[in-house]
Formats: sequence, C-alpha cells, structure tokens
Amino acid sequence: AYKLQLRYPNKSIALIEKEKNLADHQTGNNSGVIHSGIYYKPGSYKAKNCVEGRRELVAFAKEHKIKHDICGKLIVAVDEDENKRLDGIFERGLKNDIEDMEMIGPDKIREIEPFITTGIRAIRVGCTGIIDFRGVTDTLGNLLEGLNSASKVFRQTEVIGISNDASGKIIKTNKGDFKGKKVVFCGGLQSDRLAEMDGIKTTAKIVGFRGDYYDLTEKGHHKIKHLVYPVPNPAFPFLGVHFTRMTDGSIECGPNAVFTFKREGYGKTDFDLRDTIDALTFAGTWKLFFKHTKFGIDEYKRAFSKKLFLKTLQRLLPSLEMDDIKPGRAGVRAMALGPDGEMIDDFKFEYNQNSIHVLNAPSPAATACLAIGAEVTRMAEAHFGEF
Repeated sequence: AYKLQLRYPNKSIALIEKEKNLADHQTGNNSGVIHSGIYYKPGSYKAKNCVEGRRELVAFAKEHKIKHDICGKLIVAVDEDENKRLDGIFERGLKNDIEDMEMIGPDKIREIEPFITTGIRAIRVGCTGIIDFRGVTDTLGNLLEGLNSASKVFRQTEVIGISNDASGKIIKTNKGDFKGKKVVFCGGLQSDRLAEMDGIKTTAKIVGFRGDYYDLTEKGHHKIKHLVYPVPNPAFPFLGVHFTRMTDGSIECGPNAVFTFKREGYGKTDFDLRDTIDALTFAGTWKLFFKHTKFGIDEYKRAFSKKLFLKTLQRLLPSLEMDDIKPGRAGVRAMALGPDGEMIDDFKFEYNQNSIHVLNAPSPAATACLAIGAEVTRMAEAHFGEF
C-alpha cells in the first residue's frame, strides 16, 4: 500500500486489516532478523527481493528512526557434512552479491562468539542484523495515511465476502462494504481463503506451522553476542534452531517447526476445527508428513521437552544449561503447499478481474517488504493498466 501510494499520490487507498494492530501474526511474531539473502537460489524472486529489500529496509529504518542493529551473524558448521555444505551456501552468497561476507575458522568463530566452541568453520555475514518489524509496519501505516489524507488503515475489519460490480470489486466486511476499482490481496495465513472468495481456483493450500522459542535467562544471557545459525539441512524446509539477539537486548533460541491445528494459534494446544479439517483433508499435507516423518516426530518431541530443545541448542553452544533457557513466545508460519506435498519455495501470485493475490510470500518476506511492494506495484501496473 505504501509503495502504491508513493507511485500514485493522488489515489485514495484503503488498507483493510482484520486485527486490532498491524503485524499481529507472521510479521510481528517472527525472529526479527534482517536476512542477507545468502541462502536463496540465485535469480529467484526471494534472492533478488531479499538483497534489494534488505538494503532499502536498513535505509528506511535509519530515516524513520526504527530500532535496528546491523550486528552480523555466523552460519556455523559443527561436522564435516555441514562443512561441505557451507561452501555451497558461500557460493550462493557470492552469486547473490552479498556484501561483507567471509569464511572463517575456529579461532575467529570463538573470537566473535566465545561460547560457540563446536564450530569447525563458519560464514560470517556482516550485513545482516535485527529490527523491530512491528515498528516497520506501524511506520508504513502512518506514512500511508500521511501521504494522502483520503487514504486510511481500517483495523478490526475482517473480509467476509468478495463480489464484482461494473466499477470494480465489492469487499464485504464485518464493518460494511468497501468498493475498490483495483484490489491487491496480501492475506498471509488466510491468503488461499481470500483467493477462493474471489473465485480463484488454486491448487496451493496454506498449512500453518508453529515455531516455539526459548529465551536466554539472565544467567545464560552473556553466552551469545550476535546471531548464530546452524548450516541448514537441505532435506528439511526450515533453517533450524538458531540464536537471535533481539532489538530489546533479549536473546531468543529457536524456533522448532511443528504442524499447528490452528492457523493463528500460538499455544501448544490451540485448536480450530475449520483449520484442522482444511489442512488434514488436503493430500499435500499428508505427503509432506510422510516425506518428513522423522523430522516431524523429532520437532514435536522438542515442542514438549525442554531437555530435548536444550540438547539441540547444545550442538552449537555446548555449555548451555537447563537454567540458561526459559520458555518464550511462539510464531506461526504460513507454508504454501502444492498437492504433491512440496513447499512452494518462492513468491506465488494469482490474478483475477481487478485483483491480484499474493498467495505466498515466504521468508524473507519481512526483510524484503519494500522490494516486494515495488514488485507488486509493477505487477499491478502491468495487470490493471491505468489506475
């Protein structure tokens, strides 16, 4: 919305938000990391938008005094298999034009992070950092309303139906109808349902995965100074548990990744009948489960066992003890699955009469938000023609 308003300052834009606050789901409950773009396939939307978006996001944060810190991170290999995979990640980083990046050995690892004693080699990525993504989102909302007095963010306004008339779309909500000549849908955890409301038949389904975090206690807080990540396992579609210094000074450890029985459920026992039926009647969900059965069982064990979670963290930080960590918050990730059970790994868009749907905007979407906004603006111009 912000990027569209910059491009078309005289057009009035309504941003419809279901919750009381902006960024109440994925964006406001993620790890707060400004991703570098090192992991992503060269030439993909993810790689291009992450690298460009990161640079623009940092400049935006400086301009608008949003809390952030370019503290850098380590991607640490602890065995020979991971050490071999590190070379491929570094190569991707070079192809994606990641700046301030180097391969380092054990001595340099311990110089940067004294308690990461199992690392045999690591990539230091200096251009990554942490940011307050709720602060980013609130700033974007305020700027939207400031750029044009006719534009407005409508909070606690839930879309319940979509129809067409001669002049465009009618968006039915719990607070009445909105008429829009052109509509862009960025529904996150509800993106597939909004597309269905708009008459789009898509083979993709959003399936929610919850990530639980632990926080370092006062006793363990000194053991991490920056961001520390493991080498991702290519057989599993998540980055693995990592250590993140947050903008408020706290240190988070996690997340794990478990199927959630409620798309917007942040508790271990949260349940929603519709969400559960939606996910478990979709063939792709079961194909994903069968493909990653061992990983899935291990993740669920960790979700309910602090001891097992600690054991995973100790691969990187062996001196971590039980009273060094305490339960923290949780986040939910909208994973877009195809009917074959494969995760849709890049951005996915669908088009309809007078509308565009961002069906999938996977991590690093928060980092890439400004670049994605510019990309969607270009798509809107191509699809809609004149505004």
